[in-house]
Amino acid sequence: MKEKKSSPIIRLMAYAQGYKKLTIIGLILSAISMILGMLPYICIWLVIRDLVNVAPDWTKASDIVSYGWWAFLFAVVGILVYFAALMCTHLVAFRTASNIRKQGMAHLMKTPLGFFDNNASGFLRNRLDGAASETETLLAHNLADITGTVAMFIVMIVLMFVFDWRMGCACLLAAVISVVAMFAMMGGKNAKMMMEYQSAQDNISKAGTEYVRGIPVVKVFQQTVNSFKTFKHAVDKYSDKAEEYTNGVCSVPQSVNLTFTEGAFVFLIPLILFIAPSAIKSQNLAELITNFAFYAVFSAIISTALARIMFLASGSMIANTALKRIDEVMNAPTLEEAKKPKQPLDNSVEFENVSFTYEGAGYPALNNISFKIKSGQTVAFVGPSGGGKTTAASLIPRFWDTTKGKVKVGGVDVKEINSKVLMDNIAFVFQNNRLFKTSILENVRAAKPNASEQEVLSALNAAQCDDIIEKLPNGIHTEIGTKGTYLSGGELQRITLARAILKDAPIVVLDEATAFADPENEALIQKAFAKLTKGRTVIMIAHRLSTVVGADKIIVLENGEIAEEGTHETLKNSNGLYSRMWQDYNKAVSWQIKSESEAK
Repeated sequence: MKEKKSSPIIRLMAYAQGYKKLTIIGLILSAISMILGMLPYICIWLVIRDLVNVAPDWTKASDIVSYGWWAFLFAVVGILVYFAALMCTHLVAFRTASNIRKQGMAHLMKTPLGFFDNNASGFLRNRLDGAASETETLLAHNLADITGTVAMFIVMIVLMFVFDWRMGCACLLAAVISVVAMFAMMGGKNAKMMMEYQSAQDNISKAGTEYVRGIPVVKVFQQTVNSFKTFKHAVDKYSDKAEEYTNGVCSVPQSVNLTFTEGAFVFLIPLILFIAPSAIKSQNLAELITNFAFYAVFSAIISTALARIMFLASGSMIANTALKRIDEVMNAPTLEEAKKPKQPLDNSVEFENVSFTYEGAGYPALNNISFKIKSGQTVAFVGPSGGGKTTAASLIPRFWDTTKGKVKVGGVDVKEINSKVLMDNIAFVFQNNRLFKTSILENVRAAKPNASEQEVLSALNAAQCDDIIEKLPNGIHTEIGTKGTYLSGGELQRITLARAILKDAPIVVLDEATAFADPENEALIQKAFAKLTKGRTVIMIAHRLSTVVGADKIIVLENGEIAEEGTHETLKNSNGLYSRMWQDYNKAVSWQIKSESEAK
């Protein structure tokens, strides 16, 4: 909890690790550069002083050339020092962002695979990569600028009271009014309003991404943007918040802020008119004029300094929002590894009073189910959609951990098996498989990185992929996704089957593996299944009941519970849920489109 309450800067410094010292160096250099940047103004004042003192014979002002050179030197050195300061802070910013990404990826590698079902790659990229980039402005620029601004203010206050304390107070009054105006915009009760504005901005970004992905559907049905209610709602809410914040909160304070910071010298005019008579009487008019020139020129720095304070507040808020998004990744649940891992004794799978509830769900996806799959058996999970089939299969490789009960592989609780050993023992073929944007060879080899090219070719042959390889321009070395080289759903499925065959795992999970295949590809996939499942323990999830007729056992799941189990023949004749599903399936298979004349 303490970490969440700490400032964004402190939290980011934790990610900076060994680069913290470089941050301090950068801040010190920034402060020095700001002070050096103020010295040319003093040189200008010295030039004006000498000219006024010798007026109208300005040829006697012999030192003004040297003052000019000093001003030029201070300006150049100040720029160089500021450049060095930014070099330091940028190195810290880039290293911090890099460490955030690395630590985030390292953390994601420890999360259960089910986490990625609920958190798409685009979402995680926004939460990690995008958010890390948003922290760079604060560390690279804002932090250095505010440090320099603080140093500038300290020197300003000293200088303001060195020459004429009355004029110093007049200039300082403009700064005070500006700070009050900025606090009115971003502090107090308006801080919540600004956070709501930032949240609305984040929501419109997410909704916009979803809308772009849904454009094909919108165009097919000839709809407008108004049909995409989520996007329209996000746009309307952002518009309302932006108008409410800019017009209702910022308009007056920002007008006051800009008026007094850009025109700070205006405070000097009535003051000069007030003190000029006494200066004339005491014959100090020349000194008054030079002091006025100094403060008039010096007041221009105020607007620059205060603008940097605003940028810091904005950068700090953006970084804080980014850190909250990063925390969503860093706080993701991780799989606990057993301190004394055990080895599975065989390829059996057993569920022992297993219950599981998804986070945020109001009811369990699985409720106290128990069954056992012997080594080498083929078992099918069937049942209505939402019955818990995929959930049950996902608990075997620890995509999720059970809420209650135990899932055992080889007689050992999966929580007591090293995650790498567990994954080595299980191969998966899902209905939505993806290939990497690389060659067919490397895509298949992902299952076994040290596999030879011949082993990959053998796996492809077993997966009935020979026709795919023959038509590709470079065979197995063809890169998928480039130069128009793409595969159909059925072809993609066969390539992923080759990957599973190459892995040679003793337990195979098939989740609707033929769902998107056409009849020709489905026939080839079924041949590949014969090779993949031979001598292995197989768990099949299927809606096409014809594919599970030959299973050793069929487990029928409904509403997270086992409705019945047995062989196809037993269940078909039991007049239970499976029997009704089998009748409905046969009706669907025999259904045909008839012409109007045939219907009559």
